[in-house]
Amino acid sequence: MESEELRELTASERLPLDEEYEMQKKWRLDNDKCTFIILDKNLYEGSQGDHCSREIEAMVGDVNIFFSSNSHAEGEVEIMIAESSARGRGFGKEALCCMMRYAHEQLHTSCFISKIGFENGASLQMFHSLGFHEMSRSDIFKEITLSLEVSKNNSFETYASNYLIEIIK
Repeated sequence: MESEELRELTASERLPLDEEYEMQKKWRLDNDKCTFIILDKNLYEGSQGDHCSREIEAMVGDVNIFFSSNSHAEGEVEIMIAESSARGRGFGKEALCCMMRYAHEQLHTSCFISKIGFENGASLQMFHSLGFHEMSRSDIFKEITLSLEVSKNNSFETYASNYLIEIIK
């Protein structure tokens, strides 16, 4: 990841290219995480070329969920909108809600957590708007851990209710 701003917002480290490729391979094979790539529909429909090149052109970010045990009861979610021109346009919230709906309906996830940097006001505001509450703060890592229990709040379903979630194997 080349952008210093993006690395700071996502608490990511710069990796050599070979390590980036190795991490992508690991992600594809691991059963304890899931990624949705976020595309801008207008960019996709407005671009030229074959299906694959149009998808690459339209990529604006991703949303991930991680599971720390064999149980999918609790998942840690994170969102990254890499393209600065796509931030603040609802892509992150929409994709996060779709991921949470998928995890809840298909994997029976009942609690979501997220760790967000103190300085990332936009993400904190978005997660709070979905009903996430502060669990803890880490001055060492400069981040806030938020949680949402589905039994107490499933507002994410409202934002993702118009989507068909299809499992392709």
